[in-house]
Amino acid sequence: MRVLGIETSCDETGIAIYDDEQGLLSHTLYSQVKLHADYGGVVPELASRDHVRKIVPLIKQALKDANTTADEIDGVAYTKGPGLIGAILVGACVGRSLALSWGKPAVGVHHMEGHLLAPMLEDDAPEFPFVALLVSGGHSMLVDVKGIGEYEVLGESVDDAAGEAFDKTAKLMGLDYPGGPRLAKLAQQGLPANYKFPRPMTDRPGLDFSFSGLKTFTANTIAAEPDDEQTRANIARAFEEAVVETLAIKCKRALKQTGYQRLVIAGGVSANQRLRQSLAEMMQSLNGEVFYPRGEFCTDNGAMIAYAGMQRLKAGQIEGLEVKGQPRWPLDTLPPV
Repeated sequence: MRVLGIETSCDETGIAIYDDEQGLLSHTLYSQVKLHADYGGVVPELASRDHVRKIVPLIKQALKDANTTADEIDGVAYTKGPGLIGAILVGACVGRSLALSWGKPAVGVHHMEGHLLAPMLEDDAPEFPFVALLVSGGHSMLVDVKGIGEYEVLGESVDDAAGEAFDKTAKLMGLDYPGGPRLAKLAQQGLPANYKFPRPMTDRPGLDFSFSGLKTFTANTIAAEPDDEQTRANIARAFEEAVVETLAIKCKRALKQTGYQRLVIAGGVSANQRLRQSLAEMMQSLNGEVFYPRGEFCTDNGAMIAYAGMQRLKAGQIEGLEVKGQPRWPLDTLPPV
């Protein structure tokens, strides 16, 4: 089966073609970072308009790169949610329309399921079951994954997600958009043990996350300390270490609760090198394994949507003619494959 995948949930237009025998044939990505940089964050209306402008040329490019034609496409998968409703509808309308005109089945994919399955694009793919840590700009959650569509959310963010906290803290420090990667880069210059930030919600049982208080603590520290480059780097490192250790503590609890020895991390924040190193060391101490996608598949991309969509199309799960987006869509409501 050969599937065209379309991702337009936020500020990146991702198109890919995945073949179940040959693997990933092509993937193209257009980022709107420059478009939104002047505003310090994503402007939903501008994001939607830019998807409209870029999506068809990117689809043509993906087909060309894969050396394939519409006749050789067996199905179309597009992000149905969660995300920005205007952006979602661009991809949904184009994807459903292409499938109809080509006479192919279409399926709407859950954006976070795409991230969860992104490590399956690698040669060293994890086997089920495993615990998944999904960390992105809009979501932080721990999931018990027994199979595709067999998900139990063990814990999630009750306020700011990890990626959101990174971006907001970066803005407090005067860093340009997108702030998360810039804060992580600044933290590399920071000195360890200069500051000790709280590890939120680790002093109580449970697997939920909360990072808004940590963001406030960081803001108060910034206001009370000298405004020089080294101090800012030290604060950035302390903040990053607090987030990473908090995530690691919760992951360890989830593994103990489930009895699993496999951990998957995915989503934009999974590209953070300090997080990867910390979780790798933790899993080594537990005689377990950790899996994550390569850097280009951590952030939003069409490849993960094509792969996830292929699994559901194979199971006969297809969309009707109605074009619908779901800006809010609980992961654990998905049917099993």
